[in-house]
Parts: sequence; C-alpha cells; structure tokens
Amino acid sequence: MQLARVIGTVVATVKYDGLEGIKFLIVQPLNKQQQPKGKPVVAADATAQAGPGELVFIVGSREAAQAMPITFVPVDHAIVGIVDDVDALT
Repeated sequence: MQLARVIGTVVATVKYDGLEGIKFLIVQPLNKQQQPKGKPVVAADATAQAGPGELVFIVGSREAAQAMPITFVPVDHAIVGIVDDVDALT
C-alpha cells in the first residue's frame, strides 16, 4: 500500500462491463514525508467515498483488481482506504 493524494477526477463515457458505477480519480503518490513521489496515476475508487484533496491508500497490479466489487477487472491502481490521520515517527 502507498499513500496518495486525490488531485482530480476522470470522466469515462464507456467502461468495461465490471466497472459500471466505479469512480476513477487522479492520485499523486506520496513519500513518507507526504511529498509527491513520481507521476500521478488514475485509480479506481474501491471505497466509493474518496474525493478531491483527500489522503488515501492505493494498491497496484493484482491487488488493485482484487479490491474491486467485481474482482479481476482491468485496473492498474485502486483506492482501498481513506486516511483520517497520520502520526509519523520520522
């Protein structure tokens, strides 16, 4: 899992059959200091509750496909949690 910040939304007029009703959000992966790390990615919102500006957990690859309501749909990243608070010891 990796921390990320939701920075935008994606509108898809046509989706794969198992992805109807799933939101797609643009997320910026973050390092341990919550600074941008790498390029933004598109993630399917498995929580159905994330929105712009929120701090979230994302997973990739097979784990992303398993996190969706209908498993093994073609997604590369998925939002699996919304972060309420971070208490870092670094």
